Amino acid sequence: MKKEDKTLLIEKIGETLKEYSCVYLVQSQGLNAEKTSALRRACFQDGIKMLCVKNTLLKKAFEASELDYSELYGLLHGETTLLLSNVGNAPAKMLKKFRDKKETLPMLKGAFVEESVYVGEEMLDTLAAIKSKNELIADVVALLQSPAKNVISALNSGATKLHGILETLSNKE
Repeated sequence: MKKEDKTLLIEKIGETLKEYSCVYLVQSQGLNAEKTSALRRACFQDGIKMLCVKNTLLKKAFEASELDYSELYGLLHGETTLLLSNVGNAPAKMLKKFRDKKETLPMLKGAFVEESVYVGEEMLDTLAAIKSKNELIADVVALLQSPAKNVISALNSGATKLHGILETLSNKE
């Protein structure tokens, strides 16, 4: 491959990395064509971009990036598949759902999620448990609505009592 072609590929990978806040490095070596196709389909359905890239080109794209991916450099060996997403837990959930109970592939090498680095297969459960931005917003809204709902329901249930008390007080005068 010509040097100009490599430079263009590195730039293209770098531009793609800028579009996503979460980068997962996965080892998919050992998957047959049918399972690889199913993995691509699962990624597409969940809005995850899947790229198979050469480790040296990916490392150079990481180095050229504004973000610090240096902790992931040691994971760039063997076959590496990139899973890119803007939702932190989407690739982890997809990987857990995709695997059979007896199968361990594709295997998580590491992840860069919202400027935090997770290394190793054992971090998959942790990554899947991370709440996405939308889930956190929904939790905050639910917490804010709860006290207001309680006050409104108390006022509604006590409205007849309150009306009766006010009427009694006005008749006393």
